[in-house]
Amino acid sequence: MGAPEREEMTQPVRPGTADREIVIVRSISAPPELVFEAFTEVRHLSRWWGPEGFTTTTRAFEFRAGGEWEFVMHGPDGTDYTEWICWTEIAPPERIALRHGEFRGDPNAFESVLTFAPEGATTRVEMRTVFPTKELRDEAAEKYHAIEGGRQTLGKLAAYVTEIVSTGAER
Repeated sequence: MGAPEREEMTQPVRPGTADREIVIVRSISAPPELVFEAFTEVRHLSRWWGPEGFTTTTRAFEFRAGGEWEFVMHGPDGTDYTEWICWTEIAPPERIALRHGEFRGDPNAFESVLTFAPEGATTRVEMRTVFPTKELRDEAAEKYHAIEGGRQTLGKLAAYVTEIVSTGAER
């Protein structure tokens, strides 16, 4: 049995963005290569992406720098959320940078950087998101519960990859 999953909050590392950032960190009992791989294919993402109670339907997916993921998140209340991600940097198995909005060209799109660092038998995942403005960050946190949603999403990722490790399921 691996180390227990844990989550933590970190402080901003870039001056001038602190009031526009959300940073969520979680340690996952799986190697970085496996945790990273969970982002690389729709068959993985569809099993864990989004907060608890949400499901995801992919319309288009190309995992490469400059590639896009167009998808719909289906909320537990029946609401559909159209989403768009453009992968801006991919450095396996250490880093993924992306731009996330409701559609290509969304002026309110935010940028996220995910890092995957080995910590003994676990992987430390940091999801650092920077919004265009403090107001958009506050709206995401208050109206859309982005902090809790991010924690739940990383929790679902942890459960998914931990299950693969414990059952030896095919990747």
